[in-house]
Amino acid sequence: TFLSLFFWTPTLRTPLWSVGTSCLPSADSPSAPVNVTIKQLTANSAMVSWDVLDDEVVIGFAISQQKKDVRMLRFIQEVNTSTRSCALWDLEEDTEYIVHVQAISIQGQSPASEPVTFKTPREDEVTMKEMGMKSQQLRTGEVLIIVVVLFMWAGVIALFCRQYDIIKDNEPNNKEKAKSASESSTPEHQSGGLLRSKVRVQ
Repeated sequence: TFLSLFFWTPTLRTPLWSVGTSCLPSADSPSAPVNVTIKQLTANSAMVSWDVLDDEVVIGFAISQQKKDVRMLRFIQEVNTSTRSCALWDLEEDTEYIVHVQAISIQGQSPASEPVTFKTPREDEVTMKEMGMKSQQLRTGEVLIIVVVLFMWAGVIALFCRQYDIIKDNEPNNKEKAKSASESSTPEHQSGGLLRSKVRVQ
């Protein structure tokens, strides 16, 4: 199970980890997350992922999300979870955002990670990109179908040529067999012309 919390708050002039004594990093606090990356970016959502050091036990995370040049901060926090990613939703299209990530352990919260800036695309840009990907997938499917059909036709033609060669090679043998059969079926005549029947005279 995990506990999830998020809220909007005015932008703070001091670092996020220094707000309140409970958020102040101690000597035993985990290190700041690294490799913070934005993935699956759309006009209204994004996915932020990060890594933590292998020897640190982390039980949750905290994410601060802020529009660039806007004094408003969105804070997302989850505990009792080992996940290394979080979905950012309800974003505005064609807008720049700044994201920080903090790791949470039993000893407290880590310092904030290096800021990551990203910009959401416009809705029409996403639509055009999706249409382009679908069109590319269709073209790939059509090419595969054409290649399969060509291979099938090549196989049929090769089989036909093979059968034709076999028939052509057997044609002289068939003629000789037919000639032999014709000669054996013709009755032989005795020499001397027509046969004369003997008639008994009474």
